[in-house]
Amino acid sequence: MSVSLVQPAQAITSPTVHGAWQLLSYDVEQQSNGDTFAPMGDHPTGYVIFTPEGRLSFMLSAEGRQPSSNAEERSALLSSMIAYTGIYRLDGDRWITQVDVAWNPEWVGTEQTRFFAIDGDLLTVHTPWRVMPNWPEKGLTRSIVRFQRCR
Repeated sequence: MSVSLVQPAQAITSPTVHGAWQLLSYDVEQQSNGDTFAPMGDHPTGYVIFTPEGRLSFMLSAEGRQPSSNAEERSALLSSMIAYTGIYRLDGDRWITQVDVAWNPEWVGTEQTRFFAIDGDLLTVHTPWRVMPNWPEKGLTRSIVRFQRCR
């Protein structure tokens, strides 16, 4: 008789990340020279929420967003936010989200990987290095996002 250790796919979570985290900063770093810039302004807003059931909800909004008065302005608002949700799992210092809803339909059905570190009530997140369509001239970049645990 053998015992199988295979279990159905499920979210692997940690109580350490559970809860709501408020955005402190969002910067992008260039790999070539270490320079950083704030693509959504110096004071963007947002949250990431990790539920014990394994769902993640991520919302980041640029500084200074204003209501739109026409289709062109509404279209421009799309580039001033990031929003997605899905089932997440942890793997060491990474969280991987299977995206099922997103502000950008190209993300739906993808896995988004983020590297993270928690220091007390501070959560620091890095994306993998990649060439972003928003600023391809900058070469390889990564996002650096910092959050504080909501109390």
